[in-house]
Amino acid sequence: MKFPRRGLYAITQPEHRTIKQVVKDVEAALRGGASVIQYRDKNPLDAPQLASLLLEVCDAYAAPLLINDSIELALAVGADGVHLGRDDGEIAEARQMLGPNAIIGVSCYNDVEKALTMAAAGADYVAFGRFFPSGSKPLAAPADIVSLARAKQSITVPIVAIGGILPENGGTLLAAGADLLAVIGGVFDHEPEAAARAYQALFNHQPE
Repeated sequence: MKFPRRGLYAITQPEHRTIKQVVKDVEAALRGGASVIQYRDKNPLDAPQLASLLLEVCDAYAAPLLINDSIELALAVGADGVHLGRDDGEIAEARQMLGPNAIIGVSCYNDVEKALTMAAAGADYVAFGRFFPSGSKPLAAPADIVSLARAKQSITVPIVAIGGILPENGGTLLAAGADLLAVIGGVFDHEPEAAARAYQALFNHQPE
C-alpha cells in the first residue's frame, strides 16, 4: 500500500481505553476520512492483538497502518510500515526487515538537513514538529513554520506536520508546505468521525 500524498494522519491514543474502544475509535476516524493510521502505544498491554485488529480495520478502508517505534511489531503483524523516532533504528534496518514495499517514515523534529538525509536514504515521508503546544508531546522541542517552508522547497517525499494541530490552526501548516497533518488528541479526545471530517475539510481549501 502506498503512502498518501496528503490527508489526515491519525495517531492512536490507547491510554485508559479498552482494545475494543481503540478499534472502534480508529474505525470512526477512518469513516471521517483519515488517510493514515499510526499505532502508537507507550504502555501496551497486548500490542500484537491490538495492532492486528487495527490492521484489519485499516485494510477495509484501504488506509495504511504504520507502527510507531517498533520494526519488530510491524514485521510480526504484517503492518504496512513503521515510523522511526530518534532512537528507533535505521531506515536500512527497517527496509531489510520489512521489505521494499514497506512505508518508512522518520521524525525530523525541526531539522531540514536531517530530513534531506533521511529522504535520500529511502524514507517514504518525513515528519516535523511539534508546531503548537501538545498534550501528547508536552516536552517535545518546538518546530517552526520557516523550517517547514524550507523543507517544502527541497524535499520531494511527503511532509507530515505534528504537534498540537487543530482544525483552527492546521491550515497555516498546509499553506506553509505540510502535506499531511498528524493528530492524536485532536481526533481521539473528541468524537473521532466528526473530528476527522473537520481536519479533512482543511484539505479541500488547499491546492493539489
